[in-house]
Amino acid sequence: MQEIRNIAIIAHVDHGKTTIVDRMIYQARQAREQEKLGELILDNNDLERERGITILAKNVSVLYKGVKINVIDTPGHSDFGGEVERVLNMADGVILLVDAFEGCMPQTRFVLQKAIEMGKKPVLVINKVDKLNCRPDEVQEEVFDLMFSLGATEDQLDFRTIYGSAKQGWMSYDWRQPTEDITPLLDTILEVIPAPEVVEGTPQMLISSLEYSPYVGRIAVGRVTRGSLKAGMNITLCKRYDIMQKQKIKELMIFDGLGKSKVEEVKCGDICAVVGLEGFEIGDTVADFENPEALPPIEVDEPTMSMLFCINNSPFFGKEGKFVTSRHLKERLDKELEKNLALRVKPGPNADSFVVYGRGVLHLSVLIETMRREGFELQVGQPKVLDKVIGGQRCEPIEMLTIDVPEEFVGRAIEMVTRRKGALIQMENRGDRTHLEFDIPSRGLMGLRSNLLTATQGEAVVAHRLKGYEPYKGDIERRTNGSLVSLETGVSVAYSMDKLQDRGRFFIEPGVDIYEGQVVGEHTRERDLTINICKTKKLTNMRASGSDDKVMLPPPIVFSLEEALEYIQEDELVEVTPKSMRLRKILLSELDRKRKSSDINC
Repeated sequence: MQEIRNIAIIAHVDHGKTTIVDRMIYQARQAREQEKLGELILDNNDLERERGITILAKNVSVLYKGVKINVIDTPGHSDFGGEVERVLNMADGVILLVDAFEGCMPQTRFVLQKAIEMGKKPVLVINKVDKLNCRPDEVQEEVFDLMFSLGATEDQLDFRTIYGSAKQGWMSYDWRQPTEDITPLLDTILEVIPAPEVVEGTPQMLISSLEYSPYVGRIAVGRVTRGSLKAGMNITLCKRYDIMQKQKIKELMIFDGLGKSKVEEVKCGDICAVVGLEGFEIGDTVADFENPEALPPIEVDEPTMSMLFCINNSPFFGKEGKFVTSRHLKERLDKELEKNLALRVKPGPNADSFVVYGRGVLHLSVLIETMRREGFELQVGQPKVLDKVIGGQRCEPIEMLTIDVPEEFVGRAIEMVTRRKGALIQMENRGDRTHLEFDIPSRGLMGLRSNLLTATQGEAVVAHRLKGYEPYKGDIERRTNGSLVSLETGVSVAYSMDKLQDRGRFFIEPGVDIYEGQVVGEHTRERDLTINICKTKKLTNMRASGSDDKVMLPPPIVFSLEEALEYIQEDELVEVTPKSMRLRKILLSELDRKRKSSDINC
């Protein structure tokens, strides 16, 4: 039987996980001509490439010195914790990747904690040692202290450290002595990461991931933990709540480089893809036909945030999207539930709406962005944080927030976070930047990143992870400015916008189609203001010099999807279509809004 090593690569967002896996593939193939392309193989999803983050865990295999190394690339962002959790089930060891300048970040801690709890042996790779002001030796000490504080065993603390630059394509045992390639890393994997234990007996495989093919449907991916699986064999699918289903494996595939190859049998310890199973979920067990034994299902972090998804019912519905009905929306959310472990969906207050629960604004906004690109039109409400009652007391999710800022902005950053009920835990200088750590309620994070970037001229590096639940911290001041709301449907006119510049800042340009009830800007005062920006200049037969001067308008504020979700108030929605994104009031008519506010005041 071929020797195997199963490893997962864990790290904070943007520390270089996907780049290092690409390097392994290049070296194993010795495809130097491909290296010139410089394009990431793994992050092949458009959204992943644009954001520079990994969202979906992926499997590849590399053949080195006759040993097959199954590599699982995991997301680093804690919003995708559901992905990290389940792929660690398939690994025997982990490569912990840390940036030589940034050191341990919140998500480094998050994914490392999961790996240590599961008893995985780490290999530390300190990446990006070609950066200016890098501090590899200090970072190694930081990682040791972090692992000690997370309760690592003596064996786990006796880890190997390798230094290098995945981007430049080298790894070394000493960061001052660059090498030609990443051989030291591959050698260390073979040496340190244990081979999977071969357990004889009836077959068992925990379904840890799934893939979809338009030809064969859903494909179950997992690691064979006992016995072996054969193509065409009858098996029992053990589901939750002791449900057993008799099924048959049609085809078996193993990961071969970037693709898959069909095999007749998969032995214990290897990771494989099973075709032909129906109605399975992640966490189910593929077991023996006669004597099925289920493995413990995967535990996944609970959602901390909810958002209302509903069909687009604005005056512009159906103009840009292909999928606009509630049936389309429900089918798409059901499909997402099959592979997105940390997601929950419940029926909403109306027949055409759904309440979607997720791990954070990023987790939910990635789903919305994906749906938008697939041709969906939908509207989403303000994100709401989920509270819990613990011991008769109202508790809310608390996040550990870290901010790295230049020294001159430290006061401003601390002030902004403390205003949102954040508590400063630690502050230390790292070169010309200051590292700040806070405990802050999840609600306080909404809109904080964009405000911090504005206040620090784009210099702040912000990251956070869920710490736990603590007693409710009290009310947080939200956005204080009201909205500028369009009075009528039409085309925005520069002349009207120019006249209303003193009332606030606009989110749209002149010459754009708008509708009644659309939020077109931010008011300078607290209350909402209804304005007419479709009014044109009345022509006269008199012409005075200077009356037709060119209108000069400042550029509009353009929101990203996350910023828009964090910006809106309770009585507003974000309308998302394949081509545009608009903010709007839930009640479009000014008369309806006035009636509702008078009812509330009564």
